Amino acid sequence: MYKSLSTKFILGNILVLMLIFGNKITAQNQAEVSDNVIPYNLKWSERTALSILSKYPNAWQLDGNDKPKWDYKMGFVLSGFEKLYQKTNNKKYLNYIQEYVDGMIDSTGNIKKYDIKEYNIDCLNPGKLLFNLYDVTKDSRYLQIIGKLRNQLESQPRTPSGGFWHKQIYPNQMWIDGLYMAEPFYAQFTVKYEKGKSLDDIAKQFELVQKHIVDPKTGLVYQAWDESKEIAWADKQTGTSPTIWGRGIGWYMVALVETLDYFPKSHPKYEVLVGYLNQIAKNVNQYKSENGLWYQVADKPELYGNYVEPSASGMIIYAFAKGANKGYLASSYKSKAKKSFDSFVKEFVKVDKKGEVNILNVSSNVGLGGKPFRDGTNSYYLTSKTKENGAIGLGAFLLASIELEK
Repeated sequence: MYKSLSTKFILGNILVLMLIFGNKITAQNQAEVSDNVIPYNLKWSERTALSILSKYPNAWQLDGNDKPKWDYKMGFVLSGFEKLYQKTNNKKYLNYIQEYVDGMIDSTGNIKKYDIKEYNIDCLNPGKLLFNLYDVTKDSRYLQIIGKLRNQLESQPRTPSGGFWHKQIYPNQMWIDGLYMAEPFYAQFTVKYEKGKSLDDIAKQFELVQKHIVDPKTGLVYQAWDESKEIAWADKQTGTSPTIWGRGIGWYMVALVETLDYFPKSHPKYEVLVGYLNQIAKNVNQYKSENGLWYQVADKPELYGNYVEPSASGMIIYAFAKGANKGYLASSYKSKAKKSFDSFVKEFVKVDKKGEVNILNVSSNVGLGGKPFRDGTNSYYLTSKTKENGAIGLGAFLLASIELEK
């Protein structure tokens, strides 16, 4: 019996020692690994931002770019970094933005390879980053570029009704994503530097969308409208393009919630824009999947080959959450956003061994017209390739995370 107890005592002590040292070894290993692994206990916003920093040390590399470019996609993702910097005061997020901008401009305050004569409305979107950069650094180059981009809008060609052309090469065409590219920048500029003198013009761009690009049957938006009805993709009666594109709805809703940030409540058009947001929020909520996500071709979930798409879903989630947080939408939209966000994580988010967040199945960039000609049919959108970590998918998830964490 004595021998049996001694054996048990010795074995017990060995087990305790193994547990103690084993835990030390495990803790040591974890400490060594943690230098390269993004902690799982961080919020989704920071996990996503740290993943982007790891995958794309230079922001121009986003979306698989192989050379620096002044690009709306970088502007979209970096707008999330700006919000995260304002939330955390972590300089690495600000530095990431500044390094991108400084790499894209020269010493005299010009954007490299920018040509105003192209009248590409996409070029305005990265310009939003310069307002905060100028306020923080007082670098006069940023202010110069803000002014040059505002000058582009001053001479931007317009449709007969007064809507901004999307580009010089697309005459008389308003594209729904153009509202996001231009109006938040335009609104911030006019409130900050012009005492709000252009707010009516900004509201007019949304009014034209409501009149010509919103589908009267579904209340959702087409991708584009040709006022001249001359381009081959345009409906001969309405001038709209053929497809209600999920990401297009996202662009429009984000344009509304971000433009409203700068609209004074006292302005007569403030309630009009809030009404537009409520209208499309109510309508798009009717077209989500059972899990609360949105489709590539938004109004035809039953269409063969249709699929739920992360950039569309993330943008709509962000707009729901921000709209509720700001009081533009009913508070119930915050809980809708949260449920959809949880489904987004299950459906689209893959966390790898390094703890990096990856967004699956992001639709590639799509457009209309051009060479070769893009006809904008449902099948065109459904056959466009998808890829992992498309910049708009990453940016939408980052923005939605930040807003839901408030």
